[in-house]
Amino acid sequence: MSGGRLVARRWKSTWNALRLRAVRQWYLGRALRRRKQVQPVKLRLKSVPKDAILCFVTQRNERIRLPYFLDYYRRAGIGHFLFVDNDSDDGSGEYLARQPDVSLWRTTTSYKTARFGMDWLNWLLFRYGTGHWCLTVDPDEFLVYPHCDTRPLQALVDWMDGSGLKSFPAMLLDVYPEGRIGDQPYREGQNPLEIARYFDAANYMIHKNGRYGNLWIQGGPRARTFFGRNPELAPALNKVPLVRWERSYAYISSTHMALPRALNLVYDEEGGERISGVLLHAKFLSTFIAKSSEEMERGEHYANSQEYRAYNAVLHNDMVLHTPESLAYEDWRQLQDIGLISQGNWA
Repeated sequence: MSGGRLVARRWKSTWNALRLRAVRQWYLGRALRRRKQVQPVKLRLKSVPKDAILCFVTQRNERIRLPYFLDYYRRAGIGHFLFVDNDSDDGSGEYLARQPDVSLWRTTTSYKTARFGMDWLNWLLFRYGTGHWCLTVDPDEFLVYPHCDTRPLQALVDWMDGSGLKSFPAMLLDVYPEGRIGDQPYREGQNPLEIARYFDAANYMIHKNGRYGNLWIQGGPRARTFFGRNPELAPALNKVPLVRWERSYAYISSTHMALPRALNLVYDEEGGERISGVLLHAKFLSTFIAKSSEEMERGEHYANSQEYRAYNAVLHNDMVLHTPESLAYEDWRQLQDIGLISQGNWA
């Protein structure tokens, strides 16, 4: 490479780094300006240990899902939950306020204008997450990582600390029932996988986001069922939900990508494998049809609730997502065998 081309490449790299730093500062500024939109309801953070793993969640009207969600992550080793309740009217705010390991904030402002809740969570991560490993998920997302059946989440983050890793990637893996979505009513406290345990083992598209460095993944049952004619519009499945948070960090688009850019570089470009997991996404329960209609009417989701409009265009009580190629979920080893997760060097 000639000297002139080398200088040009270095200049371009420096310029991109400065531009992304400005973007990150802008997102942090948004979060700080919107911090007063979330009002504390019940704070229990004074007794939280400095090494506790924290879980950050935005929710609205998820009362029926919360008992199992909390139980799942308590058993995994979450030390404290930080919830933002977005104007729920189903009793979920009151339920969360009674939990001894939950700190709760409430807001009545627009989910959409807060960048779909990420301004609120970026503020809480900035204020309370710094120095902690932080897991940011939705109430229908369940983290599965290598050895999760025998090793707590603390073991994973201890190994990552020792390996110099700051972030952990997880693909969103949609799970669904074998029969019709509405056949089995979901009960409060029930493990969603008792109903929705099937998933697509293949049918995924991956490309690299040149600007932010993350892999952009689409596909699965939502792409083939609701976005068959326009698969490029299907929801993104790539996430970086677990991060050792620092005050200068920010999520950019949900937890699909973050800044600084190094947090997104969670894959090996030279043919090896780095550690990764999945988020089992238990969206397709009996509650989904009513939830989808509500969210479409509210219009508070991305691109004028484009995703929920696609759902409602074809969704009905007798819809079946299962196909002859669907697999029943067993455990993390199964997912590793088919290439959806990797234990990397964590033996």
